[in-house]
Amino acid sequence: MYGTVRHEIRIQRPAADVWALAGDAERLCEWFPGIVSSAVDGTLRTIVTASGIPMPEEIMACDNTQRRFQYRLTMPVFKHHRGTIDVIDLHDDTTLVVYSTEADPRAMALVIGGGTAGALRELKRQMELTTEGAL
Repeated sequence: MYGTVRHEIRIQRPAADVWALAGDAERLCEWFPGIVSSAVDGTLRTIVTASGIPMPEEIMACDNTQRRFQYRLTMPVFKHHRGTIDVIDLHDDTTLVVYSTEADPRAMALVIGGGTAGALRELKRQMELTTEGAL
């Protein structure tokens, strides 16, 4: 049985705008606190944490139609990991973003889930700040 955590947030911005940032694998470090860089080479992404730890990932899906980004951490500490970011158009110039994590060992889902909650708050802050600045 995997540990699972899911967080969601509503952003006052069209889905296409949110997806432009959240769906770009190389831009994760712009909105995920504690990640200082991310580099993509084909389907491989390496993120580096603020403590200098590189974390290799495999990009499993980046679907521009469904606005879904899926990846898995490939570190030996995980028997299984899958992260999913869904950007859902609510058709009123707002967007629901859902960030799900499943992991084995189960406790790692809670660790990562804490980070994903903060990432969604930062994504919302940036997206809505940009909207206010454009007015």
